[in-house]
Amino acid sequence: MEFDFQWLLIGLPVAFALGWMASRIDLRQLRHARNDAPRAYFEGLNLLLNEQQDKAIDAFIEAVQHDPDTTELHFALGNLFRRRGEFERAVRVHEHLLGRSDLGPDGRHRAQLALAQDFMKAGLFDRAEAAWRALAGTPYDGQAQLALLSLFERSREWGRAAEVARRLEQAGGASFAARIAHYECELAEAADAQQRPEDAEAALARALQAAPQAARPHLLAGWRARRQGRPAEAMAAWDRLRRIQPTAFLLAAAEYARAACDAGQVASARAALLEALATLPAVELVQALDELEARDESTAEGHGEERLQRLLALLGQQPSLSAVQMLLALPHWYASEAASSALRDAVAQAARPLQRYRCAACGFEAQHYFWQCPGCLSWDSYPTQRVDAL
Repeated sequence: MEFDFQWLLIGLPVAFALGWMASRIDLRQLRHARNDAPRAYFEGLNLLLNEQQDKAIDAFIEAVQHDPDTTELHFALGNLFRRRGEFERAVRVHEHLLGRSDLGPDGRHRAQLALAQDFMKAGLFDRAEAAWRALAGTPYDGQAQLALLSLFERSREWGRAAEVARRLEQAGGASFAARIAHYECELAEAADAQQRPEDAEAALARALQAAPQAARPHLLAGWRARRQGRPAEAMAAWDRLRRIQPTAFLLAAAEYARAACDAGQVASARAALLEALATLPAVELVQALDELEARDESTAEGHGEERLQRLLALLGQQPSLSAVQMLLALPHWYASEAASSALRDAVAQAARPLQRYRCAACGFEAQHYFWQCPGCLSWDSYPTQRVDAL
């Protein structure tokens, strides 16, 4: 049977026409899909800017359905789920991104970062830790280490927090010496509570080595020595603190006076407290001096006038109700006109911030009278009588 070339001449144009029609149909469908996806995407952005998150999520889901290969849409959708507290849906989106074989290294790292943030926000700290650790050696390594540091602080795992902080310091970031000292002090206090004094001593030594100028290690060293019946060592630790951070010494001033009485070093302690008071007027130092003189029989009497002058000087430099209370406790303070004048000035200055006008509509307080409340914008809502706001 011979082949009829006439059919070939007829079939070729027919096949060409059919192929051309099929390509036009495919192009029209592709163009329609591409037009639908950006429209849904921009609609989602517009809803998001208008703070309509529910409708924005629906628009992004529609956009993802039209173009499932677009990673940015997935990231936007997952972040929206996380912001709304729908952590399970956010995790599914970001795990889907991680499971895609066509995702490049940058996109994979971004998805891993987003997944770690999902677990962190959801309170799944064990899974969050694993997700953060998976970012080691990536461009997000520094951010992951900081997140691990915050995670260990929140879970009070001070030893692991100290390890991360030291790694961050070695990486050339900011100094974490003060934080490391706090972590070691927490470990020392926990070891003392569990009757492990050797571990506590080692942790305290690491804290002092990490941050010699930090206040807490010196405070803790003094308190530990005081509890263990070594008042002289406690005084030595607090004397170092007084020279390094005078303001932090106020936290131990009263106990410093008691330790001085137990160690028989009243004279030197009194000189140190007077020196501190000369540069830092503070009620705590005056109270420590009073306790030191009251507990020492050799100086218990004959210091009434000196105590009065100390309080008057304190009231002149730092008026406070605490100093007024101490002044009122002195016998025959009223016999001094200077004491009466200082008392009036201190009370007036301490009471001035408490005297405020209070809005009857919203409770907004202010030291000045307003015809229109700055808080709720109500007119004539301020009574003309001031109140003492505590």
